[in-house]
Amino acid sequence: MNAVDVDEVRAWIAASWDLDLSLAEWWRRLAAAGLAFPHWPEGLGGRGWSPAESRVVARELGAAGAVAPPTGVGQAMGGPTVIAHGTEAQRQALVPGLASGEDGWCQLFSEPSSGSDLAGLQTTAVRDGDEWVVNGQKVWNSGAHNADRGLLLARTDPSVPKHQGISYFVIDMDQPGVDARPLRQMNGGADFDEVFLTDARVPADRLIGELGGGWHVAQTTLAHERANIGTRTAGGAVFPSGGRYGLLDERVGDLLARAAASTRGPISGFVIPPRVLVDLAREFGRHDDPVIRQRLVAFRAMADTNRWNGQRTRAAAAQGTKPGVDANLAKLNVANMARTSRDLALAIIGPYGMLAGDDAPHGGAVQTVALSSPAASLGGGTDEIQRNVIGERGLGLPREPQADKDVPFRDLPMGTRRERGAGDA
Repeated sequence: MNAVDVDEVRAWIAASWDLDLSLAEWWRRLAAAGLAFPHWPEGLGGRGWSPAESRVVARELGAAGAVAPPTGVGQAMGGPTVIAHGTEAQRQALVPGLASGEDGWCQLFSEPSSGSDLAGLQTTAVRDGDEWVVNGQKVWNSGAHNADRGLLLARTDPSVPKHQGISYFVIDMDQPGVDARPLRQMNGGADFDEVFLTDARVPADRLIGELGGGWHVAQTTLAHERANIGTRTAGGAVFPSGGRYGLLDERVGDLLARAAASTRGPISGFVIPPRVLVDLAREFGRHDDPVIRQRLVAFRAMADTNRWNGQRTRAAAAQGTKPGVDANLAKLNVANMARTSRDLALAIIGPYGMLAGDDAPHGGAVQTVALSSPAASLGGGTDEIQRNVIGERGLGLPREPQADKDVPFRDLPMGTRRERGAGDA
């Protein structure tokens, strides 16, 4: 922690944080000071610190009650990918808007026809002068209807095997030919979309990495996605980036007041923390039930194990290495915790679990978490994919047989494409 002067960070927050600032002004201050994402390079919203050192800033922002740096797909995955694989010109053009919260990004990877076989994607990008013309369909794209840009995987060469003919682009979402349609979820939300691309355009200088090297670049994005899901932490109140959410011009004091008034408390997200489940058991008189007590202890052990694994993942990141299989373990553990906390919470509240809305305890928060929990097993790669990656890359087990490894993509009949897990995500 040699590079971090905690007193300096505290003094800067005390002098800079003001409830009368707009959200955009606060985020610009953070970026200009290099404290938006301190582990990013200097001049791009960071200071070149390690992720471990950067967590000091998150901790101090939280302690001061300040709004956290901008969040979203761009900050969690897009920025690190462009920093790792982009040219200097691309870094300067794309990353500062993420650091200041001006831009919000989405991820355009999955497709309805390819299932777990991400490398079987069929969206195409065809070169037309200084642009690429994109046609296809993407799905499960979080926040796409509010995104300014998208991380796009598209097939640029069908004459080579499927993994080799994919390229990675950053595409502008606000253009003719991009139609993002929110999908209604069973928990009542509409957080992700299906996106139709019809003759959409991408400038040639938005190709990230080598032409046909998109699969390699995508592994960086996916590694950061899984690490973020499995070990996410935040300091201060969190708000999404990008102007389409309509928050940038609002006073941060008003945003914090609204967030405090609308929150459902600690029963939210995918996973209900162990301490909250214990409080729930006391509330419903189930804390003396020996079966419930045993399940609570088992869940606490699961949560502690995941926390320790997360520390190992962050320690590796602090050395400047890309997240490895520890991130897959963390992501798989979160999915297991989501299912376990869901089942335990519903067991604790018993028949009240059949109610919803204002008639249910805590306004139906337990039911909302229960209906949200399957997403933890799908987003960022299914549980099956995580297990295969852990087995092959972590334990050194043989790869699954892949009959289409050397077959040009255009020669693969639709009926024989398989939903694989091992190397396809």
